[in-house]
Amino acid sequence: MKRINGVTLIELMIVIAIVGIIAAVAIPSYQSQLRDSRRQNGMKVLLQLKMQQEEFRLTNNSYATAAQLSLPANDFYTFTVSVVSATTYTLTATAKGSQISDTGCTMVSLDQSMNKSPEPCW
Repeated sequence: MKRINGVTLIELMIVIAIVGIIAAVAIPSYQSQLRDSRRQNGMKVLLQLKMQQEEFRLTNNSYATAAQLSLPANDFYTFTVSVVSATTYTLTATAKGSQISDTGCTMVSLDQSMNKSPEPCW
């Protein structure tokens, strides 16, 4: 009897099923890690903007408006400055595009006293 080397259809279907199960577990985990990493980058930008505000206040005796700051362009967040007075400001990062998640954590605000809200999301 002659033996034919090759892969049977059942073996191929088992491999495809295993790859599908691994992908079903790995892809959501990977996307969650990307979202968390981008949130950390968004927070980093907010802290850089805070440093710009403090440097501006050193020389001008008041905090900067959005027009006076160099707000970065970002694919994942929109950065804004609001409630500007001589002694207060609020920096906000609002998620856009693929960063918008179903968890409800779509924005974070940081004020001059480093108060962050909402706290549990970020």
